[in-house]
Amino acid sequence: MKKQNLVVVGGGSTYTIGMIMSLVAEKEQFPLRTITFYDTNADRQEKIAKATEIILREKYPELEGFYYTTDKEEALTNADFVFVQIRTGGLAMREKDEQIPLRHEAVGQETCGPGGMAYGLRSIGDMIDLVNDIRHYSPDAWILNYTNPAAIVAEALRREFPDDQKLLNICDMPAAIMVSYAGILGKDVFDLVPEYFGLNHFGWFTKILDKDGKDHTDTIKRAITEDGFIPEDAEIANDPSWIKTFKQVEQMVTDFPEYLPNTYLQYYLYPSQMVEKEDENNTRARQVINGREKRVHTLADQIIADNSTENVELEVDIHGRYMIRVAASMAYNNGDIFIVMVENNGTIANLPDDAMVEVPSLITNRGPKPLAVGHISTFYKGLIEGQLAYEKLVVDAYYENSYEKALQALTLNRTVVDAPRARKILDDMIDANKEYWPKLHANKKAVTV
Repeated sequence: MKKQNLVVVGGGSTYTIGMIMSLVAEKEQFPLRTITFYDTNADRQEKIAKATEIILREKYPELEGFYYTTDKEEALTNADFVFVQIRTGGLAMREKDEQIPLRHEAVGQETCGPGGMAYGLRSIGDMIDLVNDIRHYSPDAWILNYTNPAAIVAEALRREFPDDQKLLNICDMPAAIMVSYAGILGKDVFDLVPEYFGLNHFGWFTKILDKDGKDHTDTIKRAITEDGFIPEDAEIANDPSWIKTFKQVEQMVTDFPEYLPNTYLQYYLYPSQMVEKEDENNTRARQVINGREKRVHTLADQIIADNSTENVELEVDIHGRYMIRVAASMAYNNGDIFIVMVENNGTIANLPDDAMVEVPSLITNRGPKPLAVGHISTFYKGLIEGQLAYEKLVVDAYYENSYEKALQALTLNRTVVDAPRARKILDDMIDANKEYWPKLHANKKAVTV
């Protein structure tokens, strides 16, 4: 089994140590020769990298090399796989993404609604540049992109790199939900076979089978409505915000019992409730800054101070394991089934061919082979078409520098709907994102009626 050279772009991420522990846990399935971290923020990366060096020394001694750098040529040359997890603007801009809509009584969330548009318009340019850089230094590398908002980024990359067969956009949220399904059933998450359709952060499980073909969907629905639903993945299990999010699934399954929803649908189905629950002064971004970021940096400091992992608790999470299992199936042509983003091309029969849909696919060394979904019914088709139009309009706004397209996108989005509100949010976001967004032309101020 060939050993791979892996590059992690965004080495300073708070998710990186969990990714490293996942690589340790999965090293028999995805053996590595080298790991290289690449980040544009040297200080942020250095702490995570120094802790990682100690983890790998203890838990992955057979690794031939570990490196970290801010030099893209050094990082990206001769890569076999590149895992991408960047955040343009950092958590400081995420906090603004969430606060601005809340000031106008709209959902303030990282990837959904106005926050997703703001984050997407910041991410597109950096992602295009990064893919071009990777293709320059490692033309044949597999690129697995985790960067959010994945739906908007995937649409932009589809337009920019239409013939790149080794570029895959993925999200771990379906897998994180399935970890809780596995807990209900007393099974390992990778023993479950999902049937699923939708867009990223906007989809539904139609069935949950096991590898013997037994259907457990009704058991899961019953457990959710009768016993409740909790997050079980290590990264989110004790997070109060995620606990509330998983609890909202009970309401969604009660109101719309046909399918099992992605948790992010709460923002689109219950936007008023979501606004009422949020606090502009304690957004999810602020909770991450005061929670996971501090926790991970404290853990890294402890490892570095001790020159050992003896006094810390390190956990494997689905964020890393999912990415690695997908990569392994590509590297070794395993043909495993995972939920990933692909160009539709008839997979969901009554959606446009050029939609970037999220569906189960066979993962091979020739790329993902999506499994046919067929026709979807009116309710789901209507919701998806509205969300898809929003995503395409955001990307149109980027390429055309169009204020009008951005306004149309926000007005169409179910978390906003109201055109005057959309204009006010957009104008505030333009002011906040001057350093990051393309200049949107025809900037007309809100009209008070």
